Amino acid sequence: MTGSALPQLLRPRALRPGDLVVIASLSGPLHTAYEPDLEQAVVVLKRMGFRVRRAPLLEAGRRRWWSAARPAEIAEEFNGLLRDPEVRAIIAHDGGQTVLGYLDLIDFEAITADPKPILGFSDISLLHLVLYARTGLVGFHADLATPGLGGHWQAAAAARRAVLEKLYSRLLTSDEALGALPAAPSWECWRAGRTDGRLIGGVINRIVLAQATPYALPLERFDAAVLFWEETGGQASHVWSYLQVLRHSGILDRIAGMVVGIPYAIDGLDSPDASPTLREIVLDVLDVLDNRDIPVLGNVEFGHAGPNLPMPVGIRVGLDARERTLPLLEPAVRPHSMTEPVG
Repeated sequence: MTGSALPQLLRPRALRPGDLVVIASLSGPLHTAYEPDLEQAVVVLKRMGFRVRRAPLLEAGRRRWWSAARPAEIAEEFNGLLRDPEVRAIIAHDGGQTVLGYLDLIDFEAITADPKPILGFSDISLLHLVLYARTGLVGFHADLATPGLGGHWQAAAAARRAVLEKLYSRLLTSDEALGALPAAPSWECWRAGRTDGRLIGGVINRIVLAQATPYALPLERFDAAVLFWEETGGQASHVWSYLQVLRHSGILDRIAGMVVGIPYAIDGLDSPDASPTLREIVLDVLDVLDNRDIPVLGNVEFGHAGPNLPMPVGIRVGLDARERTLPLLEPAVRPHSMTEPVG
C-alpha cells in the first residue's frame, strides 16, 4: 500500500476458549533468570482458557547482541505465526531494540488475510503503529508476557490481578465495547476537556522513530485522534524534545486529546533542583500551539511502570480529563462468525 490512503480498520476475530496463543520473541532475548516469570505468564493465559505455545526462538539464554536472534530470523518466525491458521493470537515475551530491523520483512498480506491480535508494548508499539499504518490492524498495546503477565501482574494485589485478567479476557473474546477502563487514584487532569477519537500511540520515542520511516502513519490518520504515549529511561529533556518533534511534524495540531502514561526511570523529573514535572513539560509544548485547548489526562497505568491497562490502537475512545474517565467505545475484535472486509 502506497500513498496516504487510509485502510479500513481491521479487527481480528474474537478468540474462543481453547484457541491457541503463541508467546514469541519479537524483539529482545529471554534471559535465563526470567524463565520462571515466563512460565507464570503461561499459567495466566491458560487460566483465561487458552492453549499456549512458545515459539522456537523463545529459548532461555538464546541471544544475538541485544536481540533474540537476527532480525531476518525473527521476521521469518513472526511471518510463520501470521500465516498459521491455528495461531489465533501472538503475545510478545518482552520488548527490546529489534523491530526496526525487520519492518521491511513483514508479510502484510498475511495480516490482511487473517488478522489476529498481537499483544505487547515498548518496542512492540512500533509494530502496532506500522501494522495499523499499512493494514489498519487494531494493535493490542497491552502487557508483555514475561515482565507483564509473569512479573508486574504477580507483584500486584490479588484484586488487581483479577481485574486485569477479566479485562484482558474480555478484550480478546468479546465483540462488545469494554466501556470505561478502571480508573486509579494516580490519574490526573492536566488540562480539562472532553473529546472522543481513535487511539494512536505507544512509547513516544517509537512514535517519533516510526514517523521517520517509509512505514509512517499519514498525518491525516492523526486528525481528531487521541494520542497516548509513555516513556522509560533517558532524560526529561528527551521527552520535551520528542514532543517538539511531534509539534513540528504537525501531529499535535491534529489530535483531539492526549493521554499520558506513568513515566518510568526518567532522569530530571521532579528533582529537588527545580526540575519540571511531566505535566509541566507537556503543557509547555502544547501551550505554544494556537487555539489548541485539548484535554490531557496524565499518569494513566500503561507503559513500563506496569501493570498495563489495554490501549487498543485504532479503537475509538472517549476522554473526559476533568472527570478522569476513559471508556473504550468500540470492541477490539469482531464477532467470530463475521467476515471483515480488507481495506
